[in-house]
Amino acid sequence: MIRLRRVYDPPEPEEDGVRVFVDRLWPRGLAKAVAGVDEWPKAVTPSGELRKWFHGGGGTAQEFRARYEEELEAPDAVAELDRLRTLAEAGPVTLLTAVKDPASSHAAILAELLTG
Repeated sequence: MIRLRRVYDPPEPEEDGVRVFVDRLWPRGLAKAVAGVDEWPKAVTPSGELRKWFHGGGGTAQEFRARYEEELEAPDAVAELDRLRTLAEAGPVTLLTAVKDPASSHAAILAELLTG
């Protein structure tokens, strides 16, 4: 099972399972000890270039998705995706992001790829 949550939400140990932060940059003002993050695999986070392109008005959500999925085809990302799938098979995994709406973010794309 894979869940999506905001990194700012307090940990729910019984429901969250392994808490995986999937943003490239750590959110300002949040102490790592408070966030309760177990893993931060940067190989599966959107690159700085992709983030800047999208947030600078570079394109649509569909274009972002296509470019992000292309980045996830890199060998280190593929290996990390496989490892995360193995974790999810063993128990719950919660993908954490700082965005306000995780269901409309790169974390949702990542969750789809991990479960599909």
